[in-house]
Amino acid sequence: MYASSPLTDVSSSMVETIASTQVADGQTQFGNARRLDSSDSIFVFKNTLSDYEEPPSDEEVELKPLREATVAVPAPKITEKRKAEDADASKDLKKAKLETKALKAKRPGFTDERYNETSYYVEHGLRKVYPYYFTFTTFTKGRWVGEKILEVFAREFRAHPAEEYERCIRAGTLTVNYQKVDVDYRLRHNDLLANVVHRHEVPVTSEPITVIHMDEDVVVVNKPASIPVHPCGRYRHNTVVFILAKEYNLKNLRTIHRLDRLTSGILLFGRTPKKARQMEHQIRNRQVHKQYVCRVEGEFPEEEVICSEPIEVVSYKIGVCKVSEKGKDCITRFKRLSYNGKSSVVLCKPQTGRMHQIRVHLQYLGYPVVNDPLYNHVVFGPHKGKGGNIGKTDEELVRDLISIHNAENWLGMDGDSEMSLFKPKLEMEERMLSSANDKDGSSPSSTPGLLEDEQQQQQPPQQEQLKASKVTVGTQTGSEPPDSSFANDKVTVDPHCYECKVKYRDPKPSDLVMYLHAWRYCGPGWEYETPLPAWAASDWTGDDR
Repeated sequence: MYASSPLTDVSSSMVETIASTQVADGQTQFGNARRLDSSDSIFVFKNTLSDYEEPPSDEEVELKPLREATVAVPAPKITEKRKAEDADASKDLKKAKLETKALKAKRPGFTDERYNETSYYVEHGLRKVYPYYFTFTTFTKGRWVGEKILEVFAREFRAHPAEEYERCIRAGTLTVNYQKVDVDYRLRHNDLLANVVHRHEVPVTSEPITVIHMDEDVVVVNKPASIPVHPCGRYRHNTVVFILAKEYNLKNLRTIHRLDRLTSGILLFGRTPKKARQMEHQIRNRQVHKQYVCRVEGEFPEEEVICSEPIEVVSYKIGVCKVSEKGKDCITRFKRLSYNGKSSVVLCKPQTGRMHQIRVHLQYLGYPVVNDPLYNHVVFGPHKGKGGNIGKTDEELVRDLISIHNAENWLGMDGDSEMSLFKPKLEMEERMLSSANDKDGSSPSSTPGLLEDEQQQQQPPQQEQLKASKVTVGTQTGSEPPDSSFANDKVTVDPHCYECKVKYRDPKPSDLVMYLHAWRYCGPGWEYETPLPAWAASDWTGDDR
């Protein structure tokens, strides 16, 4: 290959041979490094032509085979100790690559355009989001291939009835590879599905996010109950990462760990990749000690209780677990702190970090969290899953949970009648919707008709004083949140939106809290703690439902 170049003298006197050296697999500043075989040689070619010499023509160059110009030099012998060290170094490098890859995958990556899709307003103690247009996208999953698009959406995405998805397909707002298709279209591998929706988010508490600690490397907050950590399901702007970014300019935070939506307490975010990677490593290697407090039904034993039952995920789709021999090993230590005659406050120390670990272990022990909407329910049997006795298959459990969720969920309900689930909105709202159609025929218009015609309730003076005394994220960052009062001009109504036609009832305060709180996290050289919630007091006499 080199002999054909007129500018390179490849005579044997111009070739220096360097014995190959052992190189560990890994990444160098020049790219990926590979391990060279002992027979490999590295050739260094020098161009000895002077700047003032004419390059020789093809006829003047005497071409010699490349192998004649090489001298094989045996590679030095590598000791067993060196081989072991190389192997360890390779393992560490691969692990570091995996950690870096995982860290990058967790970065929110949201732009200002995403943050500015909509805004918040506060009503009746709830943080609400103005409806907005959003495009859901997903690639066809293997199990969907060959199925009709309408059948897949009706089964996999239950937020709307099949009739709504059929309308979207015919209208061209639900597309395949950004092309309009028929309702009988059968999905293929790598099809990109896109669905433009008028998105309505679920309200969360308006309780402010408070700062526990913040510096250039980490942000530690006390998460209120009911707010998810990151976008999921029907929550996007009403999540901790969006609220911190939109209202306090704390963007691109790296999620180090997560809490369930209804769980309150300590939440750690990394502000730099290095710090996030370090704290993730500490959690993964069980160097971080976690302490939770909860209020459970009945009189919990005074002595320490250790539960080491394995936990299995029954369904990732709806997020439910159970104790099972097929599950993953996990350990939780429990210690009773107080008992008020009805319920007990318990200190929980999870030694592992399985999904819903504390809640599932408490259910198994027969002391579920008093207001746990999932694991303190007769859907798990008459004894609510105590001792792992459910009495039904996983499929039956998932089916029953979905059925109960649809029947009991406050969303879409207004009154005692089942017909109220799809009760039309007030006549005034219908007139507004009609006005929107008359205005331009298709585009959504701003109207106050989307919301209930109720005046905002004033908070008691005591609550106002308590709210004013709290150290919020805004007081720490110097970026106070914008005005959260309701604005008519920010409301949009889509004449074809299924949810715009349904009247919603606001959730009750009891729907927004679960008596489980992440109280204290400590690791090598650091420790963070929140104040205990009111329901954790030993003399608390609140609702023990």
